Amino acid sequence: MSTETLTKHHDAHAEHGHHDAGANKLFGFWIYLMSDCIIFATLFATYAVMVNSTAGGPSGKDIFELPFVLVETALLLFSSITYGFAVITMEKGSKSAVLGWLGLTFLFGLGFIGMEIYEFHHLITEGFGPQRSGFLSAFFTLVGTHGLHVTSGLIWMLVLMYQVATKGLTSTNHTRVMCLSMFWHFLDVVWICVFTIVYLLGAM
Repeated sequence: MSTETLTKHHDAHAEHGHHDAGANKLFGFWIYLMSDCIIFATLFATYAVMVNSTAGGPSGKDIFELPFVLVETALLLFSSITYGFAVITMEKGSKSAVLGWLGLTFLFGLGFIGMEIYEFHHLITEGFGPQRSGFLSAFFTLVGTHGLHVTSGLIWMLVLMYQVATKGLTSTNHTRVMCLSMFWHFLDVVWICVFTIVYLLGAM
């Protein structure tokens, strides 16, 4: 067997190993997301129990501003779309396009977090902090936990952009992009549930 044939065989075996490792990491990340589902399900159940425990304080219809939350929701939905384009351009092998779409996704996500911080600050300065009632405690915990997840995703995104910029679209970075994609879209789905159950129903 020639040296060239041995080299090709070794490269093919290594590439197959990378695919197996990437598939295992994606499967492991799915398991993590399922555990995160349990956390959010618990928080939603707690909110459902506490939603009427206002202790003479404000209810959702008194404090929620749907137009504001709609803009906030639109930012997160658009960020999922732009991340989808990042994945598409990654499959085409365009590093600069991936970085561009990830950067736009980051800005949308940062805008979402900025609006959430503004909402929390506004409620607290009005005297409607988490200590005011069981309802507000459950609200701040649920929405705040989602916000912490988005913030973690933004930090992860910055690190990923640096890795792609310096290392390129390697098989390892491909797996990282796909893991963050699952995480980001998962947060989008959770937020749709938050918007519907907390804000939309709460404002009625």
